[in-house]
Amino acid sequence: MNQNEVLRSATTTNANDDPIKETRRGSPIKKQSILMTVIIVVIMAGPGAAEDRSPQTLAGTRPLTIEGDIASQMVAGADRFLLDEIQRSLEQRARYWKRDTSSRAAYVKSVEPNRERFRRIIGLRDERVKFDELELLATTSHSALIGKGEGFEVYAVRWPVLKGIHGEGLLLRPTNGTPVADVVAIPDAGQTPEMLVGLTPGIAQESQFARRLAESGCRVIVPTIIDRGTQFSFASGGRQHANITHRELLYRPAFQLGRHIIGYEVQKVLAAVDWFTSKADDRNSKVGVVGYGEGGLLAFYSAAVDQRIDVTGISGYFDSRQNVWQEPLDRNVFGLLYEFGDAEIATLIAPRSLVVEASAFPSVTIPPGTGSGPGRLVTPTLEVVQKELIRASQLVKGLKPQPAAKLIVSGDGNGTFGTGSFLNAFLKQLGSDYAVSDASPSANNPDVNNSDGSKVSIQRLSRQYNEINTFTQNLLLKSPYVREQFMSKADRVSRDPVKFKQSMNRYRDYFREEVVGHFNNQLADFKPRSRKIFETPTRVGYEVVLDVFTSHVFAYGILQIPKGLKPGEKRPVVVCQHGLESRPQDVIGKQDYEHYKAFASELCERGFITFAPQNIYIFGDRFRTLQRKSNAIKKTLYSIMVPQHQQIVRWLISLDMVDADRIGFYGLSYGGKSAMYIPPLVNGYCLSICSANFIDWNWYVCSDQISGYYHVGEYEMFEFDLGNTFNYYDMAALIFPRPFMGERGYRDLPGGRNRRLDRAAGEYANIRRLYAQMKLAERTEFEWFDGGHEINSQGTFDFLHRHLRWPKPKGNSKPDGTRQR
Repeated sequence: MNQNEVLRSATTTNANDDPIKETRRGSPIKKQSILMTVIIVVIMAGPGAAEDRSPQTLAGTRPLTIEGDIASQMVAGADRFLLDEIQRSLEQRARYWKRDTSSRAAYVKSVEPNRERFRRIIGLRDERVKFDELELLATTSHSALIGKGEGFEVYAVRWPVLKGIHGEGLLLRPTNGTPVADVVAIPDAGQTPEMLVGLTPGIAQESQFARRLAESGCRVIVPTIIDRGTQFSFASGGRQHANITHRELLYRPAFQLGRHIIGYEVQKVLAAVDWFTSKADDRNSKVGVVGYGEGGLLAFYSAAVDQRIDVTGISGYFDSRQNVWQEPLDRNVFGLLYEFGDAEIATLIAPRSLVVEASAFPSVTIPPGTGSGPGRLVTPTLEVVQKELIRASQLVKGLKPQPAAKLIVSGDGNGTFGTGSFLNAFLKQLGSDYAVSDASPSANNPDVNNSDGSKVSIQRLSRQYNEINTFTQNLLLKSPYVREQFMSKADRVSRDPVKFKQSMNRYRDYFREEVVGHFNNQLADFKPRSRKIFETPTRVGYEVVLDVFTSHVFAYGILQIPKGLKPGEKRPVVVCQHGLESRPQDVIGKQDYEHYKAFASELCERGFITFAPQNIYIFGDRFRTLQRKSNAIKKTLYSIMVPQHQQIVRWLISLDMVDADRIGFYGLSYGGKSAMYIPPLVNGYCLSICSANFIDWNWYVCSDQISGYYHVGEYEMFEFDLGNTFNYYDMAALIFPRPFMGERGYRDLPGGRNRRLDRAAGEYANIRRLYAQMKLAERTEFEWFDGGHEINSQGTFDFLHRHLRWPKPKGNSKPDGTRQR
């Protein structure tokens, strides 16, 4: 049995899975999961087979006895580790808080740093537009006055928020004297302002809390909230429909650019508060925010960041938030649980008033395979809500007067929210002597029928969606200049490689802590385990498993050793990294020859030791939920993969046959992305090669004009604030002065489909300039070749031979491509 037959026999397809399929969508490679069920340890003898002479385990290792699919067990172990870390975040948050309960003023001042960090992670970075009045929205067919109720009138309005972004919705203005209070009433994402007022059906009469507050004498603004439909979800310049919810599609590029759909909508609420406070008179009217579901989240977060809000009412939202990773992706806030649960956020509202209604959460289920990231909203038990409120009160224990946090239980079981008890408690905290009206409908306008109301809502939603998307796309256009300012302390002026590298240490630390995310866990002992899986006349292969943090987090890969090593001889190593949904076997055997061309084996035939690691980006949503869990505690997938690779390098260096100064990294596709993220943070990689991935990364992730990651299933690709801090040039600057190379085929996606190869060339030109200015131009190059999403095995191999100082085999072919040097 030859090597390729061995590798094939070591993998089988689950009976419930389809056969292996391969497609290419930009970068990286996608392949349906396969389950490894048997590892062949002994090579069967046959004509031409290698004589089985090498030991069954590597020297200094124990026998590897793990059965089943090791990659699957690796992902499962990482999952258990992250769930444990999420649980530990509860006890660790205290280190980030220094609450001073000696007085109200001292307390507010003491939590201000936490408030600022909270503002940052929800994307509140842009200055709001100042304005004097709300705009009345009318047409030649319809007046801005769209309804009348008992003691109030309803107007269609909008107001400026950010440059190019407006809030839009309804103003309910009392007709019987001065308002008793000013309130922003926020519907759920599945509701319209008209529903909350009673102008159109959709919300039970008792739950029309905007109307009931207006009938009680409040002046009320009801903003439009982006829903989770897909009607306006388009990419590729509007040419391609994306089956991704509106909220998620706006979230994705905003998240990459340090903003958030949550932050944009909080800004709309706060702009309404701006107007309320600008109209305040001697009556000292109070301001309240109240919301249900997504509106509850926005009311809660708005009050946490703005002390002008006196009273907050939330229904269908309050929870412990430990399972935030299960919620719709548009709720993914980077580092939320690192510092904040709902109890901690409530302490940002303290000592102001908070009223929580324990009602049913909105019913939301986004199943896998729809285009959007899977997610769901589940109503917590009353016990969980009570426990989180108790925890909040304990965190501010000793503050005088004791903050008013009241829990109202809606126990009818029929999904009712915004009940009279809840609204009366809310009004009481606002200082109103009024009680809410009964639940009878009173708002009606014969000029607005259901079909017209629906049409108006759709048109308004379209405007709101497009304004936010345009704002984010403009941020993308400006992001190179923002990154340039961010990197302004890098010492390029001296043109001294040593000084430049020293000046980049601060950015490396930032990249590690704020972008990738770093676990402070000490690396464990290797406890290396190995077993031989093949042997040929020229090389031998071993599976290797190493502990990383705990038994849950381990590294796994295949080591190939060329035969003929002399005693005491030390060889260079190339770590050969696979792409999305692939395995170490793919870079060794011929089963994925189209893309990888067995480059790990080819390099071993040339005399290099190679190691092919299993990275955790495999098994679809199984690994993508690792990103969700990681993000919750200010981490990413690379927070696990970086220490895995650090442990791999440490172990390789411990081998007598390995030259510690000559360990290079070479990755294709997602492995090419890894070539940008991992070597900057791993001690021991002396060079990096990015294949079939190098491009203007932030543009490819965020742009709505191309077939990039903006609208596809790889929702884990988005990393918070990366667009304002690092692109591939900046990551290469972290690799400098080590050698760096990129390669891409002319027919590779994304460049081939989008005909924007200049994006990759332009990004690399900055790298080339850096190395040239530092008089190290010979350490970098880029190769273009007539091919697709694949290893070219030409210029990159020459690069490895040259910089790892290993002679090329005689008769080696010349590079078949265009190389920028």
